[in-house]
Amino acid sequence: MWFKNLYLFRLTQPLELDHDALHAALEPHLFQPVGKAVPFSYGWSTPLGRHGSELCHTVGSCSMLCAKKEERLLPAAVVNEQLAEKVEEIEQAEARPVGRKERQQLKEELTLTLLPQAFTRSGRTFAYIDRSGDWLVVDAAAANKAEALIALLRESLEEAGTALRARLPDTAESPRTVMTRWLNGEGIPAAFELGDEYELQDAEKEGGIVRCRRQEPFSEEVQTHLSAGKQVTKLALVWRERLEFVLGEDLTVKRLRFTDALKQEMDQEHEDPVVQFDSDFAFMTVELSKFIAELIVALGGENEAEPV
Repeated sequence: MWFKNLYLFRLTQPLELDHDALHAALEPHLFQPVGKAVPFSYGWSTPLGRHGSELCHTVGSCSMLCAKKEERLLPAAVVNEQLAEKVEEIEQAEARPVGRKERQQLKEELTLTLLPQAFTRSGRTFAYIDRSGDWLVVDAAAANKAEALIALLRESLEEAGTALRARLPDTAESPRTVMTRWLNGEGIPAAFELGDEYELQDAEKEGGIVRCRRQEPFSEEVQTHLSAGKQVTKLALVWRERLEFVLGEDLTVKRLRFTDALKQEMDQEHEDPVVQFDSDFAFMTVELSKFIAELIVALGGENEAEPV
């Protein structure tokens, strides 16, 4: 349940739905197992897995959501191999070449034939709505997974008569500018300290990229790259000795780790998995709320924007 990546979305209009109304809005898009003739299925699942039945789980002002995707694994190489055999069979039997349009039709027919035999793979994407802070936080390793969850949530809420007003955070200073300044040793906030991983890129769009790991930030090599005009696009940071992470120029947080020092402050382990989930969820969201607030301040605060 502990988030490992953060995609942040600012709610420009508070979400008025309470727990029961939110569950009802998600229910029409309940996850269904993938059918035999379709490549994937995507919908809402219970955050508590087999220990729960509701499609959102609320603790305090935060509601956890879970989107589940199941897809059939049909390697392109398998389809192409059988397609080549089919094309060769037709060309030999009918003494004519198979055109592009016919080839595409054959490929589609083969795909439909092979899909029911393919293995399936499933995965879940978690997110939570923070009503007190007006944030939507998605735990996803890639942008397309976060965008898929946002699209599903937007559709679910719109069908229930509620609009999802959310956008990416717009900070007064760009993360790239601020991270470059920090790696130069300038103006690092007291709440943050530098890690030992960096990615630097030339200011030009197609400029060269330098990646450094396990290297002192103020080493001669790193500072030489900065003096040459490179800017920081990724930077490993530690927040108050409680969170370790890599910040991206797009304000994504990757490889998030809750430190042992932080976890020692938690309550004892609970035998009841629901009680344990509630305890972990409450603890995590409190910490992330403080962290997100201080991160935004460190980037100059948010620019005012009209709701979208």
